[in-house]
Amino acid sequence: MVTITFNAFSFVREKLKKNGITDFINAKVEVPEGCDVNYLIQNMMGLKDEDVEAVFLNGKVVPKTSIMRDGDRVALVPPGTPGSYRLTLGMKKRD
Repeated sequence: MVTITFNAFSFVREKLKKNGITDFINAKVEVPEGCDVNYLIQNMMGLKDEDVEAVFLNGKVVPKTSIMRDGDRVALVPPGTPGSYRLTLGMKKRD
């Protein structure tokens, strides 16, 4: 097992509350070694793929297939983030 620091934003928090998960701000979470963010989203948090639009791993937007390592910081962002923030946060590239 490895330990990550987990954060969820906006509507993801609401869905987590419905799943009985109330610790989602700088929460220390143990995940199996070698698992990807999809495992965290679906198997541990009980979310659907479409519940999370972007994943931040150590401050950078990454694919959901990214492997988590001990000490990583992971944040889940829901769909619907306003356009200007999407560009600023790196969720969308400039055309």
